[in-house]
Formats: sequence, C-alpha cells, structure tokens
Amino acid sequence: MAKEKLVILWTSGERETAETMVFMYAQNSLIHDWWQDVTLVVWGASAKLLGGDEELQEQLFGLKKEGVRLEACKVCAEMGGVSEQLTALGIDVKYMGEVLTSYIKEDRHILTV
Repeated sequence: MAKEKLVILWTSGERETAETMVFMYAQNSLIHDWWQDVTLVVWGASAKLLGGDEELQEQLFGLKKEGVRLEACKVCAEMGGVSEQLTALGIDVKYMGEVLTSYIKEDRHILTV
C-alpha cells in the first residue's frame, strides 16, 4: 500500500539539514510507526556531503539499523567522486531517474529536502 510509504529525496548539501531534519525524521518515522516503509534517496549535493563526512556516515548506520532503505543517484555519486564510498556504506547506488518516477507513479509520499 503506497499510502504508508515515504520517500525522502535528500538533495541538500547542508550538514545541519541532514542531522536536524533528514536523518532525524527518517529514523523517527520508523521508530514511532509514522510510516511503514521509509526510503532515503541521496541525490545531488547530499551525495558529496555524505561521501566525505565520517560523522554523518556513522549516523547513517542508525538509519539502516532502524530499517530505512538507502539509495543514491549513481550519476550524482560519480560526479562527486563518492560512488565507492556510498556503496561501501551499504547504499544501493544506481541510476535513480526511472526509480524515482516509479515511486511517484506508485503514489508514494515524496518529501524533498
């Protein structure tokens, strides 16, 4: 049921936004049963930020532990030179245009930050 699925499209390269909104909301969404399924998509400037920030990478493990699905735009990761780093973190790095389009067509809730 798409109504219970959230996709957080994280495009911001700002660390504070990652910590105080993206990561916090994604994790709490599953802990408190606000959503049944949460996918975090790392896209654009967020890929480079995450690839080079060890503290954010550590926080990402908490999201993964709670069950947040982690995906990243392959083109963005390659442009930022962080594709290998994101893959090593357990993020599914792939071409996301078609995937995001399918999420939208499935009527999932999309939160863009």
